[in-house]
Amino acid sequence: MEAAFYTLDGTGRAVCGLCPHRCRIEKGHYGRCQTRYFDGTTLSALNYGKVTAIALDPIEKKPLYHFHGGAAILSLGSWGCNFTCPFCQNWQISQQPASSRDLTPEEVVALAEKYVPQGNIGLAYTYNEPTLSYEFILQTARLMKERGLFNVMVSNGYIEKGPLQALLPYIDAWNIDLKGFSEDFYRSQCGASLKPVLETITAAAAASHVEVTTLIIPGKNDDEEPMDGEARWLAAIDETMPLHLTRYFPRYRDTTPMTPIDTLQRLAVTAGKYLRHVYIGNV
Repeated sequence: MEAAFYTLDGTGRAVCGLCPHRCRIEKGHYGRCQTRYFDGTTLSALNYGKVTAIALDPIEKKPLYHFHGGAAILSLGSWGCNFTCPFCQNWQISQQPASSRDLTPEEVVALAEKYVPQGNIGLAYTYNEPTLSYEFILQTARLMKERGLFNVMVSNGYIEKGPLQALLPYIDAWNIDLKGFSEDFYRSQCGASLKPVLETITAAAAASHVEVTTLIIPGKNDDEEPMDGEARWLAAIDETMPLHLTRYFPRYRDTTPMTPIDTLQRLAVTAGKYLRHVYIGNV
């Protein structure tokens, strides 16, 4: 599938416009996410229709606590990510190509409709970073809306404004990872930057239901001061926006010990000064 949102720069490279990295990709090379490949003429989305995992999950598992509580949602993921977090909880499918099966948008919608009698309300794009399946999701989400079913994105929020604005009309709810509340954290831990994520949260909240998740990692983002700033910033958008503080466990390249529960509780009190709905997860 030809990738959306790219240009040729006149020097033989493709400039990907999907995420703020804006990779300049030479012939025979891949973008940072490994899902975009340039053959010298066309930038291709290599993970189009590649499904690595699919399951009927409780909506609360996304996590979404204020969007059709008690319902189920068909959840699927592909492979690839535009972050390089050493603590990645799903690194097997986010940091490398993974075994998958091919599904068309029409086949995915048919599966979603099949599970409606079991309480399914739609489709969640999740597990890896879904914005990297942009072309597939945009086509699928349009079909889902035509069937009267919901679309949910579980994302790191690292997407350019143009692609985001084209996608927003089709997405009913988001859970966006706000991994920390400093530029230094994003650059050192994620290989990315904070501002585009904040812009995505702001834009998504103006168009649909949004909940935010922060994975709390001891010694990295567990100080009260940045949590105070994060909660204050979210509350300025909407003080009813749910915030999920989730417990970290050692994964991938990060051997930091698991988050103490009392750390989550302490930060929940801090965030609760500004936000009405603060939850602790993975405990």
